Amino acid sequence: MTTKRALISVSDKTGVVEFSKGLRELGYEIISTGGTQKALEEAGITTLNIEDVTHFPEMLDGRVKTLHPMIHGGLLGKRSLSTHVETMKEHNIIPIDLVCVNLYPFKETLEKPGVSEDEIIENIDIGGPSMLRSASKNFESVTVVVEASDYETVLAEIKEFKETTLETRKKLAAKAFRHTASYDALIADYLTKSVGVVEPENLSLTFELQQSLRYGENSHQKASFYADKQRKPYAISSAKQLHGKELSFNNIKDADACLRIIREFERPAAVAVKHMNPCGIGLGETIFEAFNYAYESDPVSIFGGIIALNREVDLETAEKLSHIFLEIIIAPSFSKEAFELLSQKKNIRLLTLDMTATDSTDGKEYTSVLGGILVQEYDELKESRENFEVVTKREPTQEEWEALIFAYKSVKHVKSNAIVVANNHQTLGVGAGQMNRVGSVQIAIEQAKERLDGAVLSSDAFFPMSDSVETIGEAGIKAIIQPGGSIKDQESIDMADKYDIAMVFTKVRHFKH
Repeated sequence: MTTKRALISVSDKTGVVEFSKGLRELGYEIISTGGTQKALEEAGITTLNIEDVTHFPEMLDGRVKTLHPMIHGGLLGKRSLSTHVETMKEHNIIPIDLVCVNLYPFKETLEKPGVSEDEIIENIDIGGPSMLRSASKNFESVTVVVEASDYETVLAEIKEFKETTLETRKKLAAKAFRHTASYDALIADYLTKSVGVVEPENLSLTFELQQSLRYGENSHQKASFYADKQRKPYAISSAKQLHGKELSFNNIKDADACLRIIREFERPAAVAVKHMNPCGIGLGETIFEAFNYAYESDPVSIFGGIIALNREVDLETAEKLSHIFLEIIIAPSFSKEAFELLSQKKNIRLLTLDMTATDSTDGKEYTSVLGGILVQEYDELKESRENFEVVTKREPTQEEWEALIFAYKSVKHVKSNAIVVANNHQTLGVGAGQMNRVGSVQIAIEQAKERLDGAVLSSDAFFPMSDSVETIGEAGIKAIIQPGGSIKDQESIDMADKYDIAMVFTKVRHFKH
């Protein structure tokens, strides 16, 4: 019986000794190199060195060692094709039946603080992907393994059938190509960014499965959650779940919306979100005060909502939270007493996330459409009051300025057409996603009624006509912040002057579709 050959060379050595022992017991001869060979030899497993196979020395500081016909001929030769078999015999190429390879730690190298470009480049694996691709292409005869999670299946099948099944080899080949594609995407992304290319002719993205979801937006839709391969510290994918059921598709989208909003504020802040729109935002001297303001913004809509807080949840705040039906609470931490109280609620999800990493984005976000994907920068523009223009006869008071800035930071996270009525510490009314702006104005004012004394109003885009300003004036609101830019701006300015409203133009809109 011809001895089977396995080539094993891994950077992640988890389980590789046990796997190699299993292969040896099943009659496999093992070829190895470098650190893998050292680990196997130290475990008492006899191996062949790559040079014993290629009869050619490793060279160029290890850049060239497996790139050789004795290796790739052994992987690519079709055992079912007589011409291939004869050619292999002619050149003394022995078939390789199994390849177990994972690649240089390129991602981990990128994430090292202060890493040099030279070190990054040296961690671009060439021989590994080449062997994986060769072995995968010839899945008819060759088993390719890239993850330790597959070791047990491979050994079990060889033990039972003398070789792996064709179905398994094909599945493992597909996994290997996914592995190399993801690896290449990271390299392409790094090099693309390093030379300042903004719109590459091909966009290669890579994400890894974080969670299989029970369903998507609706129960008849299948769904999964994939996280960026290069993890972002300030993202729902990096949150640690301490308690409760698994997150759902809609939970994840709402939680993401929560995090985008709360990163706007440095003071103790609380944000309540329903269907990706804020139903309450509160600022306070303490997190308890901030949450009270967020709750009082809309105590009806907060039912079943997602809550984000940017300070530790203490017992006082937890007691208030515990009396409301909530889906998720995200915070930097929970005090021991707060966690003990909230975790008594079986279904609530409690998550922690480092809220100090709020500036951590890669600058781009992606939205799928039928047949394609849209790419844009995150809306992270930080406007300054110095760039705003007061266009009316009356200027805002200092208290109105504080409220206007708060309302303007809030409105950019509301679905357009977006209107927010607020004071300097809480939202009072939110008009979201209406087909015309005056409709959003009416909804926000109706929600804020009886709390309009000292309130201001923010709009995510200009007022196309003066009717919205008239509705605002009739409600008694005395300050407005909006981008301006309509051909009928002057009519809105004149209407604001009629009602003694201070109106500020920011010259920047914040649509959110």
